[in-house]
Amino acid sequence: MHTESLPPVIDLFSGCGGMSLGLQAAGFTVLRGYDSWPCAVDTYTQNLGHDANLLDLGDLEATFLELEQYELGGREFPIVVGGPPCQDFSSAGHRVEGARADLTEKFAAIISRFRPPLFVMENVARARHAAAFKSAVSVMEGAGYRVQMAVLDASLYGAPQSRKRLVTIGTQDRSLTEQIFQLIRDSAASRPMTVREALGESLGVEAYYRHPRSYARRAIFSIDEPSPTIRGVNRPMPPAYQQHPGDASAPSEVRALTLKERAAIQTFPPGFMFVGSRTNAEQMVGNAVPPKLAEHIGIALAHAVALQPSIIKA
Repeated sequence: MHTESLPPVIDLFSGCGGMSLGLQAAGFTVLRGYDSWPCAVDTYTQNLGHDANLLDLGDLEATFLELEQYELGGREFPIVVGGPPCQDFSSAGHRVEGARADLTEKFAAIISRFRPPLFVMENVARARHAAAFKSAVSVMEGAGYRVQMAVLDASLYGAPQSRKRLVTIGTQDRSLTEQIFQLIRDSAASRPMTVREALGESLGVEAYYRHPRSYARRAIFSIDEPSPTIRGVNRPMPPAYQQHPGDASAPSEVRALTLKERAAIQTFPPGFMFVGSRTNAEQMVGNAVPPKLAEHIGIALAHAVALQPSIIKA
């Protein structure tokens, strides 16, 4: 697929650039990322080859004013991708929707206002049960989009990590939306990718420590299985850690992963530079869309556009 035949993309709630990296690898030209977190914007700009802009996407008036530039000259609006913050839906937090959940609805308002030919929205798997998510889908369907969604496990899409994400895609044509998801499903691996398959012997250990949310859960994982979800918190193993029956190794034989290793499991390329404090860098890694998962999505988008070029014109 030639880049010049694909519609351009803008990335909202872009974070440090995981989605944009994957789409660029699939052949898309990403025009710009937008996020409200300065260190994520700086990291994106440092690594992606184009700029990200600071923008409070919860402020619709400011957002509309900024995005109107893409309507100039009678051009078709770019594809819009984005991952509205997921803290309110995450199993790591309270099981109630908070004030930030309406950012999903703000994403829908942006889609409804600018009518891109295609959108991709990414969130945690359990977001599909939230009222704000259902409201957002309703708004986008009301704007004429044929919307479908699926929970994708990153370990089947090139990342050695059991990370389940809700991917919602909409176009103005039902058959195109269905085609995209069929292509995504067809690209899934037959089994999960393990850490050893992805990183070889580079860790120098056979197992590693990942800090659990509760010590009722195991915390030591083998490199011959997918990593559990990479989170925004990375802590060393406590000296008094008591081995869990499900642990893959003895505590004396393991260590926590480094930032670089966690980024590699998220499938960030070697040399990707995180700008800001160590704490912020760990959070950026944990928040990101795995670029390899995004690449699979992008390849499906590109192939679907090639099959139905009259529906989306570059």
